[in-house]
Amino acid sequence: MLLDRAAATDITGRLMLAVPLLALSSALLTAASTILVRRGYQYYGPYTAMWLNVAVGTAGLWVAVAVTGGVGAPSAAGIAYFALAGLIGTVAGRLLRFMSIETVGASVAAAVGNLSPLVSTVLAIVFLGERVTPTILVGTLVIVLGTTLLSSSGRGFAVRPGKLVLPLMSAACFGVVAVLRKVGLGGMAPLPGFAVNVTAAFIAFTAFLIATRQTSAMACRGRSLLYLVGAGVAENVGVFVLVVALSMGTVSVVAPLASVSPIFVLVLSFFFLRGLEILTARIVTGTLMIVAGVWLLTALAGR
Repeated sequence: MLLDRAAATDITGRLMLAVPLLALSSALLTAASTILVRRGYQYYGPYTAMWLNVAVGTAGLWVAVAVTGGVGAPSAAGIAYFALAGLIGTVAGRLLRFMSIETVGASVAAAVGNLSPLVSTVLAIVFLGERVTPTILVGTLVIVLGTTLLSSSGRGFAVRPGKLVLPLMSAACFGVVAVLRKVGLGGMAPLPGFAVNVTAAFIAFTAFLIATRQTSAMACRGRSLLYLVGAGVAENVGVFVLVVALSMGTVSVVAPLASVSPIFVLVLSFFFLRGLEILTARIVTGTLMIVAGVWLLTALAGR
């Protein structure tokens, strides 16, 4: 009996550690995708980046589904929720994020996009009945404020307010989609669910390009092709890892941790993009706020 309890406690402890690690891994992969997309924009635009992104994801995910035993026995509701998540999060959310990177730059796009955890947290309370403690709420706010301060330290928000509409809309889409995926996981496993998600996005976006006679966006070559395909791999693996984290933890914990991507954007930008800002008081302050927020969410989430 004591051994069984000890084993159960050990498993629970490992799961509690795995959720934040998966969420942070998703943030790192999303940041890598942002850097690669920025590099790929030398000759091509957001439509090309978006189409390659979902094409790579669709092909790779269905191969993974086939190798791991198929789709199982999903419910109709699970399929519907993941398909809707593909339209809202993958088509609208990603496309708006890619357009934001081109319009206001990776730093500002990442900072404003950090509002998505607030959307996720509110929806989780209202529709999923999740118990959000004061500690989780404070941790969410600290992470959002810290990453916004950090990622805006170089360029700030010295852009026209109208241009911030794109990243704000992207944040809203990603906030909604986190809840849709969480609900969809009740009727479908993470891997086939995400495959349905990306496939719905691929079909919808391809239809959009054909209907608007912009099929030239589906062609890419040279170094940009490598960058954008790499971005597609990083983006889709990152979102899949996020879906797995959601299947193991709550939206109100996973979404804020996954939102620290701007920190990784700044670090990767220092090595792979030019014109980055030097270390400033804002960077130090933002980093400390992020560390404090992550600690609140992981160490005190249940209190």
